[in-house]
Amino acid sequence: MDAQTLIRCWEHGRRRHTLDRALLMYAEAVPDAPAATLADRPIGERNAALLRLRRALFGDDLKSCVDCPECSERLEFSLSARALLAATTHPGERPEHSALSIRGLRLRLPTTRDLAAIADETDTASAECRLLMRVCEEGDARAITDELRADLARMLDAADPCMDLGIDLNCPACGHAWNASFDVPAFLWDE
Repeated sequence: MDAQTLIRCWEHGRRRHTLDRALLMYAEAVPDAPAATLADRPIGERNAALLRLRRALFGDDLKSCVDCPECSERLEFSLSARALLAATTHPGERPEHSALSIRGLRLRLPTTRDLAAIADETDTASAECRLLMRVCEEGDARAITDELRADLARMLDAADPCMDLGIDLNCPACGHAWNASFDVPAFLWDE
């Protein structure tokens, strides 16, 4: 991506929803792919492409900060885009698109289009339920128990490890430990 393309991407996306921005950057990251298909590709595939784009534009080191949810201490840390990509099952390749099955349910991997469909949801539990109903291709998603929901989350994470990148953090001030989600498109857009 040259400087002109970077500026054009910013100009087209600066007033758009964060999901639209993610797709704009995704289209630049995979210029040979038909742009109309990108919203229907798995989220992890998009995130991996954006991590590779980020490495090409700014290098491997991802410097970030977050406030501790317990004491509000500011934590600064660095991540490696290469290490995040290495954690995926098949770096640089499309995740398996075949349906995933568990306890009578058949699901597909979530896409950016699925996230757009639930973007207006303010309640996390309702958003999760709506997302599961969208990706459930066979079976009754409304009958999903909390135990099954946890199993589904583990199965989806295993099938698409770059879909939801979590970072284990520990506050040196108060000792609180938690897992923070790393939003690849938002991080790249901010940079």
